[in-house]
Amino acid sequence: MGKVGDLYRQRVADGRIEADPAQLSVLPHLDRVLDDISAAPPPEKRSAWRAFLGVGSPPPVAAPKGLYLWGGVGRGKSMLMDLMAEAATVPARRVHFHEFMQEIQAGLNRARQRGDQDTVRPVALEVAAAVRLLCFDEMQITDIADAMIVGRLFQVLLEQGVVIVTTSNRAPEDLYKHGLNRQLFLPFIALIRQRMEVVCLDSPVDHRQGRASGGQVWFCPADAAAKAAMDAIWSDLTGDAAGEPRRIEVGGRSFTLPLFADGVGRSGFWDLCGKPLGPADYLALSRTVRVLMIDGIPRLSASNYNEAKRFVTLIDALYEAKVRLIASGADQPEQLYNEGEGSFEFERTASRLREMQDADWGQDKG
Repeated sequence: MGKVGDLYRQRVADGRIEADPAQLSVLPHLDRVLDDISAAPPPEKRSAWRAFLGVGSPPPVAAPKGLYLWGGVGRGKSMLMDLMAEAATVPARRVHFHEFMQEIQAGLNRARQRGDQDTVRPVALEVAAAVRLLCFDEMQITDIADAMIVGRLFQVLLEQGVVIVTTSNRAPEDLYKHGLNRQLFLPFIALIRQRMEVVCLDSPVDHRQGRASGGQVWFCPADAAAKAAMDAIWSDLTGDAAGEPRRIEVGGRSFTLPLFADGVGRSGFWDLCGKPLGPADYLALSRTVRVLMIDGIPRLSASNYNEAKRFVTLIDALYEAKVRLIASGADQPEQLYNEGEGSFEFERTASRLREMQDADWGQDKG
């Protein structure tokens, strides 16, 4: 595979993307990471069994400097991350940060059950035994559980020679802003600055806006006309099936999707976001459906902050899984959450909701 710059220019030549001066300016930083990895000696390997037990750890190595790429929504960060994973010539993994932290939390639970004193280290060693390059998309820290372990996790990964590249909508200093016990999180920000090159993708263009749209998939306001349109789409997609509840199992528990037929799910907003569901639930949902219909998305604000936060997590899961979304809402995506705590984070969600209205969205799903 060629370098990121080569792949990017090939995509431009093929007409798959449009050249963006801001994106072009960060290509050398991405290629620098790949060059440094290629030049660095590979870390000592252990058997998977010894890695699982967390014993026989190889000595710490100086991992090449990673990259923290941040900027506004729709600027092409995820696309560049895809190209980097494709261009890598070492074992690499590209994963959404939410999904990765769910895997880490599951690993920590297994370590606790084994009675490990240091639960983070064996989990990090398992990861380090499998990859040399970790590409995280959309790093954001909103959960105190993640905030308390991510610094230790990154520290061990870097000690083991894993190179980390991540995208984010925020500068490092704005991660977990105003979070509980944030002073305990500050050393992680210092670690990012020390071990990762911080680069801003400062493009004035939101590439998710202005895309060609197909049939209408977002209806507002969420009134009787919107419901009738949603009903007609349901009938068309399912062959007039009545649908029935679908139980979705997640880690020994379950939740219910109100309607399911032929790969299409349908639910009211409050059924999915008004209940104590989290990333693992929404990831399981995104693996169950190829199309999800959501009725009655309300205006979001501080008064329904928890529900809004769940909605953001739900859209992240659907977006990563390329699930087609059809929904009715109180307003257009950009106008759903205009002020108050959480409105900044919602800018990315609104941009994704707009992109998901594209006619080609999710065509490679299933």
